[in-house]
Amino acid sequence: MSGKDAGVKSGEDAGKDAKAGDARGRGAAARRITAVRTKGGLSLRLDARATFVGLLLLAVALAAGIALIGSGDYPMTPGEVMATLTGGGDAGQQFIVQDLRLPRVLVGLLVGAAFGIAGAVFQTVSRNPLGSPDVLGFAQGSSVGALVVIVYFQGGTFAVAAGAVVGGVVTGLAIFLLAWKRGIHGYRFVLVGIGASAMLYAMVLYLMTKANIVEATRATTWMTGSLNGRDWDQVWPLAAVCAVLVPVVLLYGRPLRMLEMGDDAAYALGVRVDRVRLVVLMAAVVLVASATAAAGPISFVALTAPQLARRLTRSPGPNLLPAALMGAVLLVAADWSSQRLFGADQLPVGVLTGVLGGGYLLWLLATERKAGRI
Repeated sequence: MSGKDAGVKSGEDAGKDAKAGDARGRGAAARRITAVRTKGGLSLRLDARATFVGLLLLAVALAAGIALIGSGDYPMTPGEVMATLTGGGDAGQQFIVQDLRLPRVLVGLLVGAAFGIAGAVFQTVSRNPLGSPDVLGFAQGSSVGALVVIVYFQGGTFAVAAGAVVGGVVTGLAIFLLAWKRGIHGYRFVLVGIGASAMLYAMVLYLMTKANIVEATRATTWMTGSLNGRDWDQVWPLAAVCAVLVPVVLLYGRPLRMLEMGDDAAYALGVRVDRVRLVVLMAAVVLVASATAAAGPISFVALTAPQLARRLTRSPGPNLLPAALMGAVLLVAADWSSQRLFGADQLPVGVLTGVLGGGYLLWLLATERKAGRI
């Protein structure tokens, strides 16, 4: 190649690089990604749209919680609710808010957040929008654990919750072991989870046949999923679990985002793939089991929350925090709707999320089939 040709070639390459740089710059500017650096040397990249969506979801969740606290046979305005929460109000308002309604709302927010972030983890690891605890058998495992306690030991509320946690964790360990073959891979993980879900559902039906009428009624009520009658005994254990495990999952947000590019690319970028999968999946399993223990197996929140959050943020990656906030919004809004839209015949929140989530699942399947992904 002559010097003249080499110069022309170099000029063309430089022009292409400049154009590519301009395109990247325009893309970054369009997304408004801001780098924040602390004095300690830590850096954080903030997507303006994702940050705005997260703040909006947080505001909506808090507003829905206040509206739910003010709903019921003794209605209260948002101003009265806020005054009571900050120490005002009369003795009757204090009792209604602090002892009856606030624990229910807090359980709803925590359960929704736990399901939302766990669903985001499962869908990211499996690389499948249908990868959800509802589909993969983890909720059914918690149901089996709770039903064993109800049918064979006639346990109380705390014992049933403990049985649900143990059942969910044991199911998670069993699915991990069956799906493990030089690591956990999404396709095999989903298949094993679907098979485990079918087997566990059969066990649920068997346990129901062994129950007497009182136990069967209690088991059916628990399996529907409801926030009725929730008090501080359900709030504190779930809050402790979320306080420990949610930050752990959020710390693995960047490695999870790299896992979406494939194992080879993640390895090349220094991600310890198997360790990341194991840590986040175990954290997600405990979150799902604890949330199920607190409110029953409320369906489809873990499936829909991550997908809706991703569509709002339009950001790649697992969108862990927006998914958690979306889950909280969905569950509290569904609970408010189940109380206000059906008159005296109040529905358990699990019935409403099941109906709406089933419709969403059909739409998602149709979308994925149209796109040629299934």
